[in-house]
Amino acid sequence: MIIIKNGTLIDPYTNTEKVADLCISEGKIVQISEHIDLVGASECIYADGMVVSPGLIDVHSHFRDPGFTYKEDIISGSNAALAGGYTKVVCMANTQPKMDNEKTIKYFYEKAHKTALKLYTVANVTLGMKGEKLTDMEALKKCGAIGFSDDGVNIKDTKVIYEAMKTVKQLNCPISLHEEDQNFIETHGINDGEVSAKLHFKGAKDIAEISMVARDCVFAVDTKAKVNFQHISSAKSVEILKFAKQFSSNIYAEVTPQHLMFNETEIYRSGTNAKLNPPFRTEQDRLALIEGLKDSVLNIIATDHAPHSFEEKSRKFADAPSGIIGLETALSIVIEILIQKNNMKIIDFLKLLTLNPAKLYNFEIPSLSVGSTADIVIFDVNKKRIITKGKSKASNSPLINKNLLGEVLYTIIDGKIVYKGITK
Repeated sequence: MIIIKNGTLIDPYTNTEKVADLCISEGKIVQISEHIDLVGASECIYADGMVVSPGLIDVHSHFRDPGFTYKEDIISGSNAALAGGYTKVVCMANTQPKMDNEKTIKYFYEKAHKTALKLYTVANVTLGMKGEKLTDMEALKKCGAIGFSDDGVNIKDTKVIYEAMKTVKQLNCPISLHEEDQNFIETHGINDGEVSAKLHFKGAKDIAEISMVARDCVFAVDTKAKVNFQHISSAKSVEILKFAKQFSSNIYAEVTPQHLMFNETEIYRSGTNAKLNPPFRTEQDRLALIEGLKDSVLNIIATDHAPHSFEEKSRKFADAPSGIIGLETALSIVIEILIQKNNMKIIDFLKLLTLNPAKLYNFEIPSLSVGSTADIVIFDVNKKRIITKGKSKASNSPLINKNLLGEVLYTIIDGKIVYKGITK
């Protein structure tokens, strides 16, 4: 039995916030009260001044397993997630071999069961991520896939994506879309604008994203499928989504913490560690993403944790892969940008990291209610820390050596402490 004393319990599902004690037994929350006696407790966590909330859920991570385990693997990625306060993570399917067959999905879950993290995977929408022929989506779902995505590339063929949406509607699961039309991209990972021009690049135009978002919003409304638009980066995309959501309650849209923090000028400071798809865009775009969260147009914060090796990120800009890590820094960025600089309430940003991601994937509703599963994170909003290399194999991030607020102190899954940070 674990007792958490005097924490600030914040529950986005019940929309409640209060200072109280919380008791965990046999994997469940069994009591919440102003005072709980310590008799019989195996451990007591003194959480004065700390936030106690449902565990974070990430719907967009790359653990690179199988095929690219020199970058990350299921074990190291899970450790990074636990250190970031995540209790559930959904991995993307651009592995090698691809997650377009039952054998690879079975491999994933056999290894995932060795971790404390609740880990899931989507399967590919199309065979080999070629955008030509749909996978056997029904069979892959039965094998354990909880959704579908060809994240990393967009699906060009309108008939293919339309049929995919009709299928996921029948299967009652989501499809997540990487919206970048390659016809409008010269160099990946850098916005086509003032910064790219000064660096003598032609980059990724914002229309690459906008055009695909507009097209697929129409299909989402028509099919009534549950569609998640991944890592939105453009102000115009936010406006299109705002319009489309008037016609469908099944449209979800995610934004990454890094897109909330940085604009295209970060390329000057961080080089390839600020190269990602879609790229950091203008300051106007960055501010529009924040407003999109406030307006609930963007309703999920997802890390797009994308580890790469030091050698890969040391290549010339055009040759280096796109992507940055994010599981261990996401909470701090959100605290810094949304709470400190934009006055968002903690309960509101926690909806973006817990409740809404759970709704997308039909997970058990995360809650700090008696009878709920004890998947919990405890964190200090005001703790200052310097970002250093963490549990991930990779360190490709513009945040290394940067000062941020907020630190995870405990991650609890099924009533067991699976991560303990520095608590003094």
